[in-house]
Amino acid sequence: MNQKIKALVFDAYGTLFDVHSVVSLLEELFPGRGQEVSRVWRTKQLEYTWLFSLMGRYEDFWQVTARGLAFACRALHLDCSSAQQADLMNAYLRLEAFPEVATVLAALKAYPLAILSNGSPRMLVGVVESTGLTGTFAQVLSVEAVKIYKPSPRVYALASQRLDLEPDAIGFVSANSWDIQGAGAFGFRTVWLNRTDQPGDELGFPPDITVRQLTDLVQLLRP
Repeated sequence: MNQKIKALVFDAYGTLFDVHSVVSLLEELFPGRGQEVSRVWRTKQLEYTWLFSLMGRYEDFWQVTARGLAFACRALHLDCSSAQQADLMNAYLRLEAFPEVATVLAALKAYPLAILSNGSPRMLVGVVESTGLTGTFAQVLSVEAVKIYKPSPRVYALASQRLDLEPDAIGFVSANSWDIQGAGAFGFRTVWLNRTDQPGDELGFPPDITVRQLTDLVQLLRP
């Protein structure tokens, strides 16, 4: 696979950046409920991206994330003030990178590296800067440019266009099985980062490679 790959494109949320690193703040605000709130928040955040896309509507990921948070608090019967909501939303600008991310990206720097994400440009700039990864990526690409969410082929086409590469020359890395399926359907070479040994989605486009940790990429994709 590595002999055909000319660039590596990474999903952001759940792949490079830990969306559940907000749990510590959630625990401060809602003791004993942090994990639960984070889980519902993330689930509804993703559901809303798919629903907006199917409805032919678009709101940026910041607003979608805020809607997901509002739903989670309402569904779990938690009072969340405007100030608390603002603190939680701002935490998304400072999500933690998974521990191995900086080392792995440095080891793969012979490839052009890119992010392709549902995140809005402001959100992606914030999290890249806060994790010390400024300058690591040749491109940081947001669905904002096409105003539809993954797994629309228009999103994956954005990476192919901006990197000026055919789809099968791009290695796409994501921890989200549905994202891998969408990227595979578009024609990317796909690497599923399956950290917790989950079953893959049954959509007909299985990953080319499955790894349990990002560090496995270094040997598999070393140029």
